[in-house]
Amino acid sequence: MKNNKINIIRKKLDKLDLSMLALIKKRSFLVNKILHQKKYKNQIIDKKRIKVVLKRIKIESKKKNIDSKITNTIWKSIIKAFINYEFRNFKKK
Repeated sequence: MKNNKINIIRKKLDKLDLSMLALIKKRSFLVNKILHQKKYKNQIIDKKRIKVVLKRIKIESKKKNIDSKITNTIWKSIIKAFINYEFRNFKKK
């Protein structure tokens, strides 16, 4: 027998996942705009920018009382996924 409380919480998680997909779509649109501004593949990975983003996420996570190890892992994964996306979609002008 399944726990009804767990099912209710899982439905909330499913709804939240759909909201996150909408945010990922918006982020993809912005990343695509940036990609079109890049002339060379070596512009895709910006280590300085990645460091700044991860530092900001760590600070904001702590302010919001979120486990910064979780957010760091998530953002590294997001960054890696979008870097892969940029390499796959890079078109030389």
